[in-house]
Amino acid sequence: MGNKVGNEKVAVIIDRFGMGNAELELSHILLKNYLTLTISENRIPAYICLYGDGVKVACKDSGFTEELSKLESMGSKIVICKTCLSYNNLLEKVSVGSVGTMLDIIDIQYNSTRLIKL
Repeated sequence: MGNKVGNEKVAVIIDRFGMGNAELELSHILLKNYLTLTISENRIPAYICLYGDGVKVACKDSGFTEELSKLESMGSKIVICKTCLSYNNLLEKVSVGSVGTMLDIIDIQYNSTRLIKL
């Protein structure tokens, strides 16, 4: 039932450290559930773009790196905004994904058939 990488170029956009407009704890629970269900339902996006406070999701001790690593191993390309990492002093703390530029993110968004913003 779920989409597999290659069937459709889906890009998931994560631009906050959590999911939804909620208190931090709830937003973390929501994002953890979303990523876990994405994996278990085999609805693997072709891309995951992280920018703004979303770059924190890919950093050591964020609580989300296990799920992101699993998604990456299942075929998702994870791109993290270098400018955002630098601004937040997090370049050395990235534990999953690839550091990219805004142009990389623009290319992904432009070439995807569907964007899902969390």
